[in-house]
Amino acid sequence: MHPYEVLRRPVITEKNTGLQALGKYAFEVAEKANKQQIKQAVESAFGVKVTAVNVIRVRGKTRRIGRRQVLTQSWKKAIVSLQSGDSIQFFAGV
Repeated sequence: MHPYEVLRRPVITEKNTGLQALGKYAFEVAEKANKQQIKQAVESAFGVKVTAVNVIRVRGKTRRIGRRQVLTQSWKKAIVSLQSGDSIQFFAGV
């Protein structure tokens, strides 16, 4: 899997914004990506040193659309810890 196929999008929420002060950043990643691939993708895309990767599978939620109930799609989230002193400029000012 190509490194740029691994990272789908950054996850920007209040909780994840608080984690940025600790040097941790959250991304939505490909379903079949493993920790080593995620680490290589972040290091090559942003030029930082990754110390740890935590992976979470987020289950889909039930939503109502009129009378029907629909299940949203499940996805995979990675929380990447960076070496102290490193930061990702993509998240700056958020």
